[in-house]
Amino acid sequence: MSDLQTTAAEVSTAGADYMVVARRYRPQRFTELIGQQHVAGALQQAIRTGRIGHAYLFTGARGVGKTSAARILAKALNCESGPTPEPCCQCDACERIATGDDVDVLEIDGASNRGIDEIRQLRQNAGVRPSRSRMKVYIIDEVHMLTKEAFNALLKTLEEPPEHVKFIFATTEPQKIPITILSRCQRFDFAGVDTVSISERLRQIADAEGVGIDEEALQILAVRAAGSMRDSQSLLEQLLAVADHHISADDVNSLLGIAPAARVAELAERLADRDAATGLALLDSAVRTGADPGQVLDQLMGYYRDVMAVTVGCPPEQMLTALPGQYDAAKALGERLGVHTLLAAMQVLDQTAARMRVSVHERTLADMAIVRLATLEDLDSLAQAVADVRANPGAAQAGAAVKKNVEPSVGPPGLPPAARPQSTPPPSNGAAKAPSLPPLPPTPAPRPVAPPQPAATAEPANEDNDPNSLMAQFAAMRESAAESRPGAPASRRVSRRQQQTEIAQHPYVAKAMELFGVEPDRLRYMPPREE
Repeated sequence: MSDLQTTAAEVSTAGADYMVVARRYRPQRFTELIGQQHVAGALQQAIRTGRIGHAYLFTGARGVGKTSAARILAKALNCESGPTPEPCCQCDACERIATGDDVDVLEIDGASNRGIDEIRQLRQNAGVRPSRSRMKVYIIDEVHMLTKEAFNALLKTLEEPPEHVKFIFATTEPQKIPITILSRCQRFDFAGVDTVSISERLRQIADAEGVGIDEEALQILAVRAAGSMRDSQSLLEQLLAVADHHISADDVNSLLGIAPAARVAELAERLADRDAATGLALLDSAVRTGADPGQVLDQLMGYYRDVMAVTVGCPPEQMLTALPGQYDAAKALGERLGVHTLLAAMQVLDQTAARMRVSVHERTLADMAIVRLATLEDLDSLAQAVADVRANPGAAQAGAAVKKNVEPSVGPPGLPPAARPQSTPPPSNGAAKAPSLPPLPPTPAPRPVAPPQPAATAEPANEDNDPNSLMAQFAAMRESAAESRPGAPASRRVSRRQQQTEIAQHPYVAKAMELFGVEPDRLRYMPPREE
C-alpha cells in the first residue's frame, strides 16, 4: 500500500472514531447541567425523599439540556448504588445509558414514531418488567409531534402506569401537547443558558482540546448561541476544524459571516451623526469582507435594542448583542438619540428585514435603510416640544400672540403699533404713489390678547416669548388651525338645539337615521371641544 493510501486509511479510521464536541462533553451528572440548577435541585430532592413521579415533561428551547437531564435521571434511577441523586457514572448501567445502549432505557423520536401503532406497541412492552435494570424508562423526544390518536392511546397508560415504568417527555413546543397529557405530568421548564455560563463552558472545552481562544471570540460565540449550549458547542466545533491552535475574533466573524462588533458600533455612531455616506461605506466594507447585508442589519437592530435597554436603565447583563465592553458607548449613544428615535430606527430595520426576505434586491434595500436611518428626525425633541405645549398652553398662546402682533418697526420705536405707518402695496401700471391713509382701527379678536411689549426694550426674550422658538411655532399652528376650522366662533352664536336640528336635516344623517331606526328626538349632538 502506498503512503497516500495509508494516510487516507488513517484519516478514514480517525473520522470513524471521532465524536463531536456536543456529545463528547455532554453532562453526565446533575451538577454538570449548566444553567438548569432549579431543575437539577428539584429532581435530586425528589430522589432523596422517594417522591419520584411516574411522568415528567421537560420543556424549553433547543440545546438547553432536556435530553441530557432525562438521561441523568434514568441513570440516577437505575444506578447500581441507587436510586441516588448522584449516579456513579462508572457502573455498567450508567455507562450503557450514557451511550444509549441500555435495553431498559428506551429513547424514542416522537417525530418518527408518531402514530397510534407505535404507541400500542409501547403499551404492550411497558407491561413487561425490565430485563436487567431496576426500572424501565421511556424517553420520548419531541413528544409534541405525536398525533391526536397517539396521545389518546397513551392516556390510560400514562395515568396508571406499571410501578416499574417511568415516562420522560421532552419538547420545544409544549403548547401543542393536549391538556389531558399535561395534567398527568410533572412539568419542568428549562431556561436559556446565560452568556457568561456559555463562555465559561466553551473556554473549558477549548482548554481540554489544547486550543487557545480570545475573550472576544468567546463572547461572540456566546451571544450568537442565543441561550443554546449545543449551538455554541457546534460553532466551536467548526472553529476547531479550521483554526490552527488559536481562535480569534476574526475567525469567528469570518465563519459566521457577520461584521465585527466594533464596526457595528461605529456604524450606529455615524448614523447618529447623520453621515449617510460613511454609513454606506461601512456597510460596503462589511459586505466585501464576507458579511451578509441582512446579517449586518440584524446586528445593527440588536445593537439598537441593547442601546434602548441601557437607555431605560437596564444593567449590562441584559444586553443581548453588544459586548460587555460596549456598555459605555451604548449608554452615550442612547442619551444622544433618545428612546423614541431608537424605536423608530428599529421599526425601519424590521420593515427592511421583512422586505428583504421576499426581494432579490437585498443590497439596495439595505442601502435604503442606512440612508433612512441617517436622515431620521430627532423624535425625542419633537415629542418633548409637543408635551411642553400641552402642559403649558398659556405660555404657548402668549408666545403665539407675540409672534402675531410683533411687526417690523418702520417708525420711531417709541410709538405704539397702532400709530406706526402701515405699509401699502406698490403702485401698479406706473401710477403715482398714493398718499398714506390713516390706519384702520384694529378688528376685535375673538379672545383677549395681551398687548405686546414696546419694541424699544432691548432685553432678550425668554423661550416662551421668542417668536422663533419651537413652542411659539406650535402655538401659532394651533391658532391658525382653530381659525380655519369650519366650526370657528362666528358673530352669531347658534344654540346646541339649533345645531342638532340642522344636522338631523342633513341628507346623509337623515338616511342613516332611517336605516338604523333612530328617532329625531333621540339624536344627541356633541360639538367638538374647543382647544
